Amino acid sequence: MIRRSSDTPKVEACMFGGPGLLHATQILTKDEFAGKGRLCNFCVLHPGEAIGVHGHTKEFEVYYILSGTGTYIDNGHEETVSAGDVTICYSGESHGMINASTEDLTFFALILFSD
Repeated sequence: MIRRSSDTPKVEACMFGGPGLLHATQILTKDEFAGKGRLCNFCVLHPGEAIGVHGHTKEFEVYYILSGTGTYIDNGHEETVSAGDVTICYSGESHGMINASTEDLTFFALILFSD
């Protein structure tokens, strides 16, 4: 199967009360996970935009940072992340991401079921 760029769903949404919008391209749709997960997106946060802090239950989310720098909130603890870093938010934990830099922050987001 090949999905052309013109047919790939794009999403722009305020996420969990964070300022601005998350700009996402859906790499896989929910129906393409064979019951193993629900999200695989290429994401962009422009300067000043954020994904608000939120939790996960019976699933976990991984971010793979492609470019830029951001502030990752890991269970209330803030850490700077940059290209090549991987973050993991397990079931029962919380996280968020802020782009406080002057450049776009790009990353892949993947949510897989854990129970």
